Amino acid sequence: MLQISHRKLLYLALIIFPLVVNAGALEQLFAPEAKLQQEWLAHNNQSTQKIDHTKWNHFLKNNINQGSDGINRIAYALVSELDKNKLRSYIDSMQAISISEFNRDEQLAYWINLYNAVTVNVVLKNYPVATIRDIDISPGFFSDGPWGKKLIKVENREISLNDIEHGILRPIWKDARIHYAVNCASISCPDLSVRAYSAATMDHALNVAAKKYIAHPRAVRFTEEGLIVSSIYSWFQKDFGEQESDVIKHIQHYASSELARKLEGVKFFDGDEYDWSLNDISDNAQ
Repeated sequence: MLQISHRKLLYLALIIFPLVVNAGALEQLFAPEAKLQQEWLAHNNQSTQKIDHTKWNHFLKNNINQGSDGINRIAYALVSELDKNKLRSYIDSMQAISISEFNRDEQLAYWINLYNAVTVNVVLKNYPVATIRDIDISPGFFSDGPWGKKLIKVENREISLNDIEHGILRPIWKDARIHYAVNCASISCPDLSVRAYSAATMDHALNVAAKKYIAHPRAVRFTEEGLIVSSIYSWFQKDFGEQESDVIKHIQHYASSELARKLEGVKFFDGDEYDWSLNDISDNAQ
């Protein structure tokens, strides 16, 4: 999701921000803003066309396993050549679609599924890696990871993962739940869904994704220091609310009754964290 490596952030901190000692705080400075790419506003709400995500569904069914930590993972080293080919075929078929001819609901499912499929594909092409941030193909001296690289072409426009998330999904739909659907192949990211998103069930699926993530301690937990949340809520706070208290209200809305009660009266985060380790299946996570 983000483009700045810890190594480069620390280097930048030493030169420009000597008083800043928290690399996570620096990451927040570089979190991409939601900046609308006007060309993707085109849509046809009268359209009844449906997009076929069957190949992506098959890939997910064959390759996602839940680890003992409750996180959905992929055994990247064990993905068959057949499944790799199906994944590439799915991405090719999505690139051949004139997405501006579809209604908004189909478009939302399309962009989320395409983002996740391209992310998995870029990891498979560069595997083995310890983290997606090691796939250093984005342009720019202070960029890392694959997010800034133009990886696909839709309607004759080259686009990157950043374009999809920050230029299309966030600014067009303005729905914070999108953060629970797009997956950055990392442990602290909300789960890669076990099935493709569908226009017909999108609202329900986003609610389920939000509830599942918030129920896991990598999203929200209390420690001796107080309330610790996923850095997603810090990096993209404006998507969830103007103040930290607004973000906490958002969390309460999707939290279990027990967690919601614990959050009563809490106005601020006491810290945030994020584990960029790859969502790979390792010996201790099966």
